[in-house]
Amino acid sequence: MSGIPKRYSKFKEDYPEVIAAYEALGDAVHSAGPLDDKTRALIKLAISTGARLEGAVHSHARKALKTGVTKEEMQQVAILALPTIGLPSMMAAFSWIDDVLKD
Repeated sequence: MSGIPKRYSKFKEDYPEVIAAYEALGDAVHSAGPLDDKTRALIKLAISTGARLEGAVHSHARKALKTGVTKEEMQQVAILALPTIGLPSMMAAFSWIDDVLKD
């Protein structure tokens, strides 16, 4: 579960201009406001959780760890999703976060 997914790396190799534009967009949105790295990481994890995007939860959990987000903070993001997206979706997010924490 660690590192960049092979599919992303292959896409980056095959379409470097597309990935460069995608990464530039990511940089632009991150610098578009006053939120700090840790807050943005938690928000991105929450968005991915709500959208039920397993790969994105994995990615944002890895990135969150790099900003100093703790295991307990990531788990709270999943728990906070419970009343909005339901138990099965919350449990899935917990599982995906655990995938990253195991590594």
